[in-house]
Formats: sequence, structure tokens, C-alpha cells
Amino acid sequence: MASQSMEIVAKVLEQQVLHSARLVEEQLDAELEKLEQMDEDDLERLKERRLEALKKAQKQKQEWISKGHGEYREIPSEKDFFAEVKESKNVVCHFYRDSTFRCKILDKHLNVLAKKHLETKFIKLNVEKAPFLTERLRIKVIPTLALVKDGKTKDYVVGFTDLGNTDEFSTEMLEWRLGCSGIINYSGNLLEPPTVGQKPGSKFTKVEKKTIRGKGYDSDSESDDD
Repeated sequence: MASQSMEIVAKVLEQQVLHSARLVEEQLDAELEKLEQMDEDDLERLKERRLEALKKAQKQKQEWISKGHGEYREIPSEKDFFAEVKESKNVVCHFYRDSTFRCKILDKHLNVLAKKHLETKFIKLNVEKAPFLTERLRIKVIPTLALVKDGKTKDYVVGFTDLGNTDEFSTEMLEWRLGCSGIINYSGNLLEPPTVGQKPGSKFTKVEKKTIRGKGYDSDSESDDD
């Protein structure tokens, strides 16, 4: 009985795959037919549209770069935070502390992603220079990433919990998490986190939270004993 059920499922899946393949083939045939029916004027117009799209994309890229996109950089104060998020649609802000080891791990990954995702601004801010802002955004754990869209904080990545709860998470894992929030243009599968960079048999690092003396937030690092 079980083997019959498996056989039925296999046949259904096979039919679905064949149907999808036929649809793709039909779409390709239709596109090829359109190209074959185009005259020189049509091809010239198509070329002009593509050239215009390339120019527009280049202009957008230059605009992003002029606003500080394309590099991961530190802003000096909380006052600068409001100016930065006001001029860019998508902003990732890393709230860090110098003595927190896990902040340095995030720095490495954010530096890579800033260069890859020009559509998003990547900045960092020292919490000790931003007491009002950390209180306003209710940031209690360091490191925390505030994900700001259209001037409003839409999501947070708090510590490494969403990244596998390990110090050895990959850049791809962080990229996937940011993609889930829509703060970057993610081209992968949002329904499944990547496994790239994970070592076979590696164990998750337990996150221990310690209160930072004299501050109203906790640290996600083991190196906070000053």
C-alpha cells in the first residue's frame, strides 16, 4: 500500500516537472518568435530601451555612492544617524561597542555586504556615543543591527540568534537574514537559510548575556569584562 502511494506521488511530481518544462519551453519559443518577427526599426527601439535602462541604472548607482552607499563606515554621533537614514531608502545600522568581540565579527561581514549591495547603506554607531538613540530604539543587546526603511526602523537583528547562534556564521547567512527583512535585494531562496560556510559537526555557540556596568543594555560577547 505504501509503495503504491509513493508511486502515485512520484508520477504526480513527474507530471508537474514535465508541465513546468513545457511552459518554459513555450515561453522561450514565444520570445524567439517575437525576435524573429522584429524588423530593423523594432530592434533599434529595443536597443535604445536597453541602453536607456543601463544609463538609468548607472545614474542610480552614482547617486547611491554619493550618499555613502558601497562602503561600510562609522558615523560620529546619534545626530548623524537621523541625517543618514533620511536620505537613503534602505539603511543597516550596526550598534556596537569597542570591547564587544562579536561586533568585530559583524564588521567583517558587513564590510563585504556593503560593497555587494549598493542599494542599501551600511553604517555603524558606537552605543556609548548614542545614549538617547539606543534608549529610543530600545536596544538592549550588543551587537544589534537596526534595519531602517524609509526613515523608520522596521526590524532588528539582535545578537547572533537569527544567524545560527554561532560566531562562525557565514556572510551568506547574514545576507539571507537581511533579505528576509527586505532591506536588501536578495536573489536567493528566502524560505530556506543557506548552509554555505558551515562546518560539518560544528556546534552552536551558546550566547551568554552580561549586563554592561553602568549601561541599560546587555552584551552578546564574552569579552566584556573591562
